[in-house]
Amino acid sequence: MSDHRWWQRGVVYQIYPRSFQDTNGDGIGDLEGVRRRLDHLVTLGVDAVWLSPIFPSPMADFGYDVADYRGIDPIFGTLEDFDRLITDVHARGLKLILDFVPNHSSDQHPWFVESQSGRSSAKRDWYIWRDPSPEGGPPNNWMSNFGGPAWTLDAASGQYYHHAFLTEQPDLNWRNSDVRAAMADVLRFWMARGVDGFRVDVIWHLIKDDAFRDNPPNPAWAEGAPDIGRYLQAFSADQPGVHDVVAELRSVVDEFDDRVLIGEIYLPVEKLVTYYGVDLLGAHLPFNFHLILTPWNARAIDTLIRSYEAALPPGGWPNWVLGNHDQRRVASRIGVAQARVAAMLLLTLRGTPTLYYGDELGMTDVHVPHKLAQDPWELNEPGNGRDPARTPMPWDGRVGGGFTDGAPWLPLGDLSERNVAAELSDPRSMLSLQRALLALRRREPALATGFWSSIYTSGDVLAYGRGVNPDARDFLVALNISDGPSIVQLGEAPLKVVISTHLDRDVSEIAGAIVLRANEGLIVRATSR
Repeated sequence: MSDHRWWQRGVVYQIYPRSFQDTNGDGIGDLEGVRRRLDHLVTLGVDAVWLSPIFPSPMADFGYDVADYRGIDPIFGTLEDFDRLITDVHARGLKLILDFVPNHSSDQHPWFVESQSGRSSAKRDWYIWRDPSPEGGPPNNWMSNFGGPAWTLDAASGQYYHHAFLTEQPDLNWRNSDVRAAMADVLRFWMARGVDGFRVDVIWHLIKDDAFRDNPPNPAWAEGAPDIGRYLQAFSADQPGVHDVVAELRSVVDEFDDRVLIGEIYLPVEKLVTYYGVDLLGAHLPFNFHLILTPWNARAIDTLIRSYEAALPPGGWPNWVLGNHDQRRVASRIGVAQARVAAMLLLTLRGTPTLYYGDELGMTDVHVPHKLAQDPWELNEPGNGRDPARTPMPWDGRVGGGFTDGAPWLPLGDLSERNVAAELSDPRSMLSLQRALLALRRREPALATGFWSSIYTSGDVLAYGRGVNPDARDFLVALNISDGPSIVQLGEAPLKVVISTHLDRDVSEIAGAIVLRANEGLIVRATSR
């Protein structure tokens, strides 16, 4: 255990601050709300808190359009509130990770206001400006992630500026050394206040093709699908030079003791792992979202785990994610019953897990009528909104769910059973399961930092071992990825059930074969322990 860093041993918990806890009645969560709910995280058993953006912002994209990288948006509080929060986070033995958004700023950031003031502006090259195409339209065919072209014409100068997301989110030019220096100072500012690391938004976007070539058509795209899929992002992301930028960010983080750099990366496994960098001097943890994207069956999951483990560079530390603010909730994607199996998978694979707020309750997506939609993607391209996975945390069954005394910024779901208070009183609830799994992981080095070994995949069952050394199988994990019973062959050595996802198995010894019930996962270990 002592040979591993906190970000290797621990579990990260993502908080979407708008939806965690409101303390002033405006229906929007705030930093004081996070501070007041820290004990929930301690009793849950996580180790680090990742906050989605809290910087001053016009909120066109709810904080991912930053107007000041060194402040706190008044919706969430003040810098003094932040300082109190980080003090209390550390007092509880937790770490704090901030969401860093360097690919683009708000169009109201002073940097862009100056850049837009004219072609001769000292900060013109801080953003990506291009002349129109010979036909008079956008410079190329790049599309925005939120629909429509990724270029907006500035009539005053006659040039277009690039925005991979909203028009209100102009992309910064990371080929400009002044931009890189300014952003490095932003990281230093927050680390000096005690921040333990950063999750870097769309880190694979930071460098674009220097010739601004058209992206090739995507043969799999169909009419009516989101615009971003119309073309393959061959030249607008994951470009040569991006790894040098990531290494530069890493060098800044390494100026401070024991910090972590996490990169948001939606790329195939073979490209994802390159973001560890040469000699592992890139991101400590290039986020691995493939459990979200892989078909939910035993064979596909087994193939993913094997291919990811095989692709990791020597010394590269793995990580796994089941949910975040951009994806449907896991319980909605695969069902409430299988979400319990998924929780066991997440917390027993080798590597650092990230848990999305509310997933410890088995929260599902909440229906948000289009007329109540807040997400700009839903407003631009209906049917693609992320609001259903961003709804407020239900703390109890009262009106407002214990989240707010006012009108919540997004509707809450059914509060009758799925809330923290109700699940705390139910010894077999999803919350009880998550706490049990996290406690076991904390107690057992084999599960926290040990080795992973495949045992077999047969039908709907995925089974693997975890051990403190490569040859040991201190624990066996068997997961039934189906809604019917499945038989698991365990061998003749006596084993003992440690946890069932149903939380109702006794601790009697078992050997030979065991029947896994529908939607059941088991952790077992040798009885000699």
